[in-house]
Amino acid sequence: MSIGQAVATVFGGFLFPFTIRIVWGKMVDEWGAIGGWMAAAFIVGTVWAINHGVGLITQSGEVWVDMAVAAGVGVFVASAVRGGKVRPSLVNVAAAMVGGVLGGYILSLFL
Repeated sequence: MSIGQAVATVFGGFLFPFTIRIVWGKMVDEWGAIGGWMAAAFIVGTVWAINHGVGLITQSGEVWVDMAVAAGVGVFVASAVRGGKVRPSLVNVAAAMVGGVLGGYILSLFL
């Protein structure tokens, strides 16, 4: 992996939780529960297409990392930096890590 690919991969990993923090809550506030479903479809789908379709993220080697890891860790760090309570949210980070590892493992079975 070149330096340019590494920078693009880090940016692609940053893009997903950043978009979640900026857009998801506003969509839920504006449209209620249906806004959450729309955010799930639009944010995940759009960022996935940018990262994997356009090619921001370069996956090299045998290890696959699912976007759930980037989302969970990124949102956790953003919340902690803004003064959120860290200890109660560690369960959510663990769930995101397990989901991401499981998703990556399932992908590795097919690809």
